[in-house]
Amino acid sequence: RDCLRPSIKVAGVKKSYREVIDVSWGDPHRAGVKPLSFVRQVLAACIYPQLMDGDKLMVDVKQRAQMLLRACPGGSVGSYCATAGVPEIVERVSEYITRRDGGVPSHPENIYISSGSQWALTNILKVLVNSEASPRTGVLTPVPCHSTTILSLMALGAEVVPYYLREEQGWALDVEELQRAWGSAKEVCNPVGLYVINPGNPAGYVQSRKSMQEVIRFAAEKRLFLLADEVYQDCVFGEETEFVSYKRALAEMGSPLSDTVELASFHTTSKGLMGECGLRAGYVELVNLDPAVMKHIYSLFSADSCAPVLGQFALDVMTNPPQPGDPSYPLYMKVDHFLFLIHRKAFTEFINSLPGFSCQPVEGGAFAFPRVFLPPKAIETAKELGMKPDTFYCMRLLEEAGVLSSPGSEYGQQEGTYHIRFCIMTPSEIMEEILRRLSTFHKRFMNEFS
Repeated sequence: RDCLRPSIKVAGVKKSYREVIDVSWGDPHRAGVKPLSFVRQVLAACIYPQLMDGDKLMVDVKQRAQMLLRACPGGSVGSYCATAGVPEIVERVSEYITRRDGGVPSHPENIYISSGSQWALTNILKVLVNSEASPRTGVLTPVPCHSTTILSLMALGAEVVPYYLREEQGWALDVEELQRAWGSAKEVCNPVGLYVINPGNPAGYVQSRKSMQEVIRFAAEKRLFLLADEVYQDCVFGEETEFVSYKRALAEMGSPLSDTVELASFHTTSKGLMGECGLRAGYVELVNLDPAVMKHIYSLFSADSCAPVLGQFALDVMTNPPQPGDPSYPLYMKVDHFLFLIHRKAFTEFINSLPGFSCQPVEGGAFAFPRVFLPPKAIETAKELGMKPDTFYCMRLLEEAGVLSSPGSEYGQQEGTYHIRFCIMTPSEIMEEILRRLSTFHKRFMNEFS
């Protein structure tokens, strides 16, 4: 599913559009966002060090590449490294976390660099889930939630325990709903974990510090392992909204919680403004785990050797970008950090102007997840075709307007509601075209089934 595909014909019928626009993925480069020059220059110099002989690369690019190569055995990106990652990069990631969290200490021995955050999350779930246990192991999981985590839990034999985010409150995470989910789960499984996504995917919420503290207290009370998916932490653009990591929130609550609540937090180079999905690098930081468990986790991560070294280099750049005074800093800062803020406002205002659509404010992340109120006739037609109503809408949107989106049923939603996920991490000219096509299609669709 390429972001832009040439003109296509189906059953001999020529379509009204010349290309398909793919907004179903959270892949910025696929959507047309250009890679960051500093990242690619550093990687190019590391792959082919002779590039540093001339004067085409900035001094700080050469210095970063030389530093990274010195950290590799044999001075080559083709060499293996330590299981947890290149030690110097792990150290620098730890320093980044400490800066991010306002001085809350981070220790390199608690960090594992992995082939993407989802790979690390799956490994941690392997520690929590006992596939042979009776009753089954349960993990509380938000609705809506991206499908990869759900599939991982099911593959491991875990019971997925849904808790519903409050759409009418901006997709808020309500502790009363956590209590309901936990109570119902106790009848069928043994809940051991609580999975949270902040900022949200697919719903673009950002948790407040107060909300996070309530979640932490709940996890402590129920003795749940807290899994914090924080991969969109660099994409927070809501007014008066800030990202606070779960680790920082936990540390600020003080003892005994800060010394006892078990936490794993995840980040990646794939998301945010860097968007290097194909380089496959992320990390997990572990907090308050028993030393024996940490030893087992080391063995688990060792089974697949090290994460791709080039991806680790990109992770180093993400956590330690050019600073004021560095030669590459002016170009690096030309990245339009307000691009997604503009798209967030434009998209939500546009969606809410269309009859039959309602979109909560997008405070962070890469997606909008508006609700669509489908006419009864459209719902009935979808059922006759053996399709879920929101899937039917998305199929028609693709066929008639050339916009590839994702139905809310793929992520979970309240019974009787329907949603569409749109990636808003796209260049301005593509976003304008998406809005134009969607407007024309939606009005025609609603008229047809009214």
